[in-house]
Amino acid sequence: MNGVAARLVEDGAGLEQLESVFKALASTRRLQILEWLKHPTEHFPAQEHGDPEAHGACNQFIVEKLGVSQPAGSRHLKVLVDAGLIIATPRKGWTYYRRNEEALRSVATVFETI
Repeated sequence: MNGVAARLVEDGAGLEQLESVFKALASTRRLQILEWLKHPTEHFPAQEHGDPEAHGACNQFIVEKLGVSQPAGSRHLKVLVDAGLIIATPRKGWTYYRRNEEALRSVATVFETI
């Protein structure tokens, strides 16, 4: 088990973080966001202020693709950010989201040990 995964399991705070990760993953829409962010250039249009590979996708494009209201989309993104599964990067008045690959690998490692 890698260091991050071990910390998630070993201490109480880590277990709370792990619970928030599991809750974040318990949504079809949030799983879809994670899937789209694997290859943002394939799933989202060209962006004016951010490189999709380096910065991720603009919140506006994610919400639009989800087909939900802005508040609902923002809530899904916040849950993923709070769980540490995606990273938000503000750029020129917009927020871009990308996957946190290290955290996702840690979660996969934890799943292997359960």
